[in-house]
Formats: sequence, structure tokens, C-alpha cells
Amino acid sequence: MKYDVVVAGGGLGGLTAGAILAKRGKKVLLVEKHNVVGGCAVTFRRKDLLVEATLHEMDGLDKNDIKPAIINELGISSSVEFIRVPEFYRVVKGSLDFVMPDNVEAAAAKLIKQFPREHKGIEKFFRVISDMGAWMATIPMEPWRLLLRLPFYFPFWYYHIFRYMKKDVGSFVDSIISDEDLKLILMANVGYYHDDPYELGMVYYGVAQGSYFSGGGHYIKGGSQQLSNAMAKVITDNGGEVLTRNEVTRVVLENGRATGVKYRKTSKTHPERHKEIFAEADVVIANLPLPNLINHMMPDYRNEKFKARMGAMALPGSATIVFLGFSRPLKGIGNKCYSTFVCGDTVDSIKQIKEDSRNADYKSKSYAFVEYGMIDSGLAPEGKSVGSIAIGDDISNWEGLSREEYKAKKDEVARIFIDRLDKLVPGAKELVIYSEVATPVTIKRYTGNPKGVFYGFAQTVGQDMMSRPISIPGVDNLLISSAWGLPGGGLSGVIIGGNFCADKARRILDKK
Repeated sequence: MKYDVVVAGGGLGGLTAGAILAKRGKKVLLVEKHNVVGGCAVTFRRKDLLVEATLHEMDGLDKNDIKPAIINELGISSSVEFIRVPEFYRVVKGSLDFVMPDNVEAAAAKLIKQFPREHKGIEKFFRVISDMGAWMATIPMEPWRLLLRLPFYFPFWYYHIFRYMKKDVGSFVDSIISDEDLKLILMANVGYYHDDPYELGMVYYGVAQGSYFSGGGHYIKGGSQQLSNAMAKVITDNGGEVLTRNEVTRVVLENGRATGVKYRKTSKTHPERHKEIFAEADVVIANLPLPNLINHMMPDYRNEKFKARMGAMALPGSATIVFLGFSRPLKGIGNKCYSTFVCGDTVDSIKQIKEDSRNADYKSKSYAFVEYGMIDSGLAPEGKSVGSIAIGDDISNWEGLSREEYKAKKDEVARIFIDRLDKLVPGAKELVIYSEVATPVTIKRYTGNPKGVFYGFAQTVGQDMMSRPISIPGVDNLLISSAWGLPGGGLSGVIIGGNFCADKARRILDKK
């Protein structure tokens, strides 16, 4: 069958692009290998608990944020409820215990009160990230308008962005602040973007972090799966198709164009599991790990220069997640905040964040604890709660193990962090009724991402923001809408990227 658009992969980036195009009257087919859509934006059920796979909190939803406009265009605002998180985060490091407000004025005032000698640096930090978000919102998304400002006018029109395009976050913070505890407070959630502040691009960080301070953090009631399902419904309600349990095996190229995809059933018992089906399309959107796409799914693609450039792109670290269920909310026994970042025992400087994130010393390394029961998350029945502990990690810490060794290590890591949580919130251990561990190996198996990374290519200086591809060179109608493309990973990143991709696909289709 012939489609306007085939979306290969049902992660949130692919769903966003597919939903926008379906809403705009295009005939869309989306093919997803799992039994549910969403990619990392999913939940799974354990008895009477809904467990959130990845989402802690989504940034923004304010006047500088494009996501509300996307949600309104899709008509899903009534079916997706965003719950405002009361504060940004809490940081615990020994005797240091600081709760970060989620707006610039309150955050700056509180930090200046605790670190009065650093008032100039604090003011500059918030001024810079606030300016970045505000100016980024004014950059035109239409290519012809943007081209009018490149290359000569961009540095003048967008000076607040341009001056930081080759700077990293760690060096910027070092240049304005000297107190290491203050730096650790400001960098507590840097793992949302990358695990090394001295590699992380300043512009990407500033825009994303500034969005939390301008619009706050939000959780999707009922879990991120609600958003994924709502977008899938937009596709089917507008005449499109969403196929789950089917995996794209190949993007078919002819004469420099993608003509469609081949896919097959993923069920090992399905009688036609080996039969490949061809879906023809005018535009193909890849919601797939980019290295897998260009190296294994397009045997006729010969652009060795692009392959080499993508092969040289650095990857970030990964994560291990301990999912938890509680017999009652921990708020009743002293948990103070929705999201708490606990600094590792050996972390005294932001220079140590990367090593701490990627080592295997689980007894002392940093972690982030989120208790969804601190808000009306809709994940647990009345009187119970769910949470998760996220730990920076590297897949090398989990490779080379037998099945028995792997399971034993997961059990040990769960015990370690439940014990550590009990020190943070005394009595928490007794209330644990469910625990489960996902490792970088789990993430690699589920997403297909090399090394089990969450966010695609690392958001480092030189490969952040506009350095990321939105299409495959030499195949103009093969577009990218995923954490590997423009602008990058995270729920906000892939939603915004899906919008970019849909606009580009529409322009291609309109030229027919």
C-alpha cells in the first residue's frame, strides 16, 4: 500500500511527527516493534501499580515553549493532564540540604541568601540561561527566514546565544562561581543532559535548564504512556495506521530516494514472522537509533563521509534504574520533595561528576530519587506510592556476566540503593513492596541504542543543537525524528524534533 509517510519506530519523536502530519491530512503508517508505542515514554504495570519507565519531570509549558502549541494543534490537551511539581529539586550532600525553587527570582534569592559572597555569579548564571531561552524562542523555524539571518546576521541578532556556542557548562560555571557546594547545587540535575559538565554544550544546557526555571517541571498524570497513546490515537483518528509488534528491517532506497520500508512481525510464534512486507511512501521518517539505521538498515547507502562523521560522534553514559513500589507514600515518614539528588561520597567538585557517574561503586556514587506519590501522579491506588532511583552508569559495568551473575548483580544493586534510600528517608525500606532493576543492558535491548544510551549522541560542544542531523544526506526524503537527531533527547527534545521533522516532511510532500 502507498502512504504519504511511513514512520519507522514508535518512540515519542516518531509519534509526534506522525501525529502532526496525520492531523494535517497526510496518510501515515507508523510501525513499532513493541506491543506499545512510546519508546522511553512508557509505563508498565506491576499488579496494582503503574511504573514510570523514565520520565521525572517535563520542563517548560510556558510562553517561550513550543510544546503547548504542538499539543493544542494535535487536540490532545483534554486527554493529557500535566501536574506541576512543587519545586525543581532537592540536593543532599552530607550536611548540605538545599531545595531548589522552580523560578529564577526565588532560586536566585535563596542561593544568594545561603552563598552571599557568590551573588554576582548567581545573578549571572540565571541571567544567561534566562536570556538563552527567551532568545531561542525568537529564532524562526521557517528555513527561508532563518537563512536570511545566516551566516552574517546571526551573531548580531542572537548574540546571547552565539557567544556561548563553543563553551561548555563546567568552564562557564567555574568562571563565575568559586564555591564548590554551590556549583554542585546548580549542577545537581546535569545528568538530565549529559554526565560531564565540561563536555556539555552551554547553549543546549542553558535553553533546557532555563525552561525549568521559566515554566517549572511537570509530570503527566497517569504516566508518560498517556502522552504516547494520545499521539498514536491522533494518527488513527485521522485515517492513519499504527502497527505494533512489527519491526522495520530495512529502508528501501532507489535512485537516491527512500521509496518505503520493509517490516515483519516480531512474534517468534507468528506463522508469518519471516515474511517481509513492503510499505511504499513518499517520505520515510526514522525514529530509530541512527548508527543502526545507516550501518545496518540501508545496505545501498554509500555516503561514507556521513557514516564516518556519525561514527565519530561521542556517546553519553547510560543509567541504571531501580523501580520501587511502597505500601504507603513516603511523605508520611519524612520524604521532603518529589525529586532528590544525593551527591556521591567521593564527589566534592563538579570535575568528579563524570567519573562518579560511570564507575561501578554503587555503594557510594550519586543517585536521584523520585517519589511520584508526592504529587497526584495517578500511578498508584490510594494509600500506595511508586518511585524510582536513577543512577548514572556505563554498559561496561554490566557486560561479560553470565545470566546468574547478571541477576545477582541486579539484586545486589537493588539492595544497596534501598538501604541508601532508607538513610535518606528512615523507614522507607520497610515500606518497599516491589522492586525491579533496569540496567544499560536492559535499555540497549529495549531501545536498540548502542551502549544502552538514553539520549542519542552526547550533547557535547560541537555536536549539540544544530550539529545534529534532521535528514540523511543524499536521501532528501529520509528524515530523522528521534533522540539522535535535531535537537536531541529527552521528552521535550524529541517532541520539538518531531515538530521540525513534520514541517520538513510537509514541505517535501507539498512539492510533489
